[in-house]
Amino acid sequence: MSWLPIIVLALATFGLAAFALKLPRNTWTLLGAALLFGLAGYGLQGSPGQAGAPKPAAQVQADGGELLVSARRAFFGEGMLPSRWIMTGDGYARRGEFEPAAGLYSNAISENPGDTEAWLALGIALTEHAEGNLTPAAIHAFERAAELQPENGGARYFLGLSWLRAGEPVRTRELWTQAIEAAPESAEWRADLELRLERLDMLMEMASRQVNPAE
Repeated sequence: MSWLPIIVLALATFGLAAFALKLPRNTWTLLGAALLFGLAGYGLQGSPGQAGAPKPAAQVQADGGELLVSARRAFFGEGMLPSRWIMTGDGYARRGEFEPAAGLYSNAISENPGDTEAWLALGIALTEHAEGNLTPAAIHAFERAAELQPENGGARYFLGLSWLRAGEPVRTRELWTQAIEAAPESAEWRADLELRLERLDMLMEMASRQVNPAE
């Protein structure tokens, strides 16, 4: 699978909405920007170069859960092992079962309210259980994780990713910039986040040109 069919699909969606469904011309630029940020989210999270094959929904959920756990763990050193509650919750999260995972992460917080990774894991689980929507409880969990350990970019990264999925790239950029500014130079995840921010800036510039072609 390559980027070409994804881009073709986005263009086909635009054509269907603009011409077949007769979407008003004054909303075309907004639709184009929305599609572009959809591609941005895929580009920042997905792997378009990997071979594609249809998968059952349960398998897709499990793959997504595994990636989320791995991505969260990348913000914590290998020597910083999670609590038993988090490890058990991760078993559910890896299978895409985010509701029971959230309950176990809450147990970790009850046992240790200062557990940054537990708050971060809870924010992710609550967001995924809400099908990608940021609930007040999820936002609180992300913010609490950031307060406990400002130099750890995990909370700002995942909160920013959720805002990107919600079509709010400016908020995403602010959070990722804050994460990089607060990060130690030696942080292993810093270079990866800097690269993602560069990609986001590029896509935002492309969207701006679509909305304001004369500039």
